[in-house]
Parts: sequence; C-alpha cells; structure tokens
Amino acid sequence: MATITNRGPLQWKARIRRRGYPDTSKTFETKADAEAWARQMESEMDRGIFVSRAEAEQYTLSECLDRYIEEYTPRLKHGKREADRARALQRRLIAHRVMATIRAKDIADFRREREAEGVSGNTVRLDFALLSKLFNYARSDWGMESLQNPVELAAKPKPAKGRDRRLEEGEEEKLLKAASPPFQAVIQFALETAMRREEIASLQWKNVNVKSRYVYLPETKNSEARTVPLSAAAADILKNLPRMEGEDRVFGMTSDQITDTMKKVRAKAGLEDIRFHDLRHEATSRFFENTDLDVMEVKAITGHKTLQMLSRYTHLRTARLADRLAGARRG
Repeated sequence: MATITNRGPLQWKARIRRRGYPDTSKTFETKADAEAWARQMESEMDRGIFVSRAEAEQYTLSECLDRYIEEYTPRLKHGKREADRARALQRRLIAHRVMATIRAKDIADFRREREAEGVSGNTVRLDFALLSKLFNYARSDWGMESLQNPVELAAKPKPAKGRDRRLEEGEEEKLLKAASPPFQAVIQFALETAMRREEIASLQWKNVNVKSRYVYLPETKNSEARTVPLSAAAADILKNLPRMEGEDRVFGMTSDQITDTMKKVRAKAGLEDIRFHDLRHEATSRFFENTDLDVMEVKAITGHKTLQMLSRYTHLRTARLADRLAGARRG
C-alpha cells in the first residue's frame, strides 16, 4: 500500500513499496494529487505495465543535452556542428525543464519562439530533429522508458521553399573573372560535375582517374559511396591542376574555405544571392538541357537519393522548354 505523508505546507509525499519493484515516490502540492498518483502507480503494478519514472523525473533537458554531446556527437560526421546546436538549445528556457515534464505544447511554444526570432523553418526542423533524437536515446539507452517523445506530436514548421537560383547570362563569366585561378577551377569543376561543396573539398588524388574520366567519392552526404563520371572539360580541369607537395586534397581547400571564398568572389563580381550550392542546381539543370542523359543517368551522377530530390535541383528555363516543344533537340 502507498503511504502519504505531509512534509510541510503544500508538500505531500506519496511513497510506494512493493516487492519486485523499486521504491517509488513523488511529492505533490495537495494530498488529493498524491493519492491519485499513488492509485495510478499501484494500478500499473497490478497490471504488470509499471515503468519507473525516476530517471525521467530526475534530469533536466540541459543535463541530457550534456550527455548527448559527450556520448553521441563524436560518432557523427559533423559532430561539432551538432554539438554547437545542442549547446545553443541549452541556453533556452525549455532546457531547464525536467525531461518528464516536457509536453508537445512546450515543443510547439519553442517553435513559435524561434519563428518569432525570424529563423528559417529548416533551422527549426534541425532543432526538432536533435530534440527528437535526444528523447529517443533517453528512452532506449538511459533508462527513461516512461518518456513519450513530445517532438513527434508537435506540429513541424513548414519546409522552406526550395531555392531555384540559376546563373543568368553573363554571371558565370563575372564569377570567373572575379576569382583567382585556383578558385576558377573549383567553380568550373562544380558546374561540370554537380558535386557538392563537401565532396569537392574532400576529393583526394588517390580517388581520381583522369584517364578513365571518373572520380570516386567514398563518403557522401547520403553516407553512400558514389562514382562520378567526368566530362571532357572536367577531366581537363583536373589535368591542368598543379599537384601540391604534401597535399592529398585535389583543390587544397576545406568546405568552409570554399564558402568564404565564394562570398568574396560574389561581392567582387557585384552579384547578389548566389551561393556555392547554387552551382549544383545549375549543373543539374544543364545536364537535362544540354545533354541527352535520361533521368536515372542524371540521378546516378548527382547522387540524389530520390527522383523527388532530383526534381528540386532541376530548374529548366521556360525558353528552352518552348524550343523543345517546337522540336528542338537537347544539347
């Protein structure tokens, strides 16, 4: 049987001792609440469905984020990025809440708070993804089986509208003119291959076969290896690149250096709203406009997992489509 004891003003402690179960207790503001909780716990024990809430009621979200940073982020490809996001979440008011008290409404309030700050829907979705993983790990690995994942119940922010920025007439020339010769090669290679920034930055000479015109990517964003065929122009770019002593990377730049350099080149060229990733959109669209490759062949080159994702990167010009309707051939 449960025992209910008064521990002072607005403090009623319910405690249950039963053979085969851990001592279970909780403090409430009213005796009625303590008795109702005790009846619920005893009913669950009677039915054999009792799960201890002790762990979930002991730790705050911030404390669990510390454990997530320590145990899980080192396993991730972009662990530092995930750890930084977790630390940013620790500065939020919700981080001071005990895990067991966080509900879907609290997650929704957090979403509204972030949206009011003007952050993008995708940023909020990444926050949600981290929190969801955290709750799932807490349930499966940290003994908090009683937890529900409130993120699964909260409404997700609308996904941001996909970018459809392509290079307009003369913009490629302006970018190349503003870039140094080494970065000119990076831009041209991106436009010829549709490779991602990280894939270009991590490309190593040992995975390049200029003679057979392909490069091998052992690790990609999709965690799948991919072989990318090279056009004659892409192969020529690699042929003409100097081999730097002691540098295994083909282009000798990190992904962050590519981003920073692109920003400087864009500003120097007087162009607005062009990101390095837009070159992947441009290259993918050119495959459809300038070659006779079919959809599955383009998908194999770009490494998109689904045709839906491939379609988001394909932005065909209306004028070219009108020409095709009039009987013009691709290429």
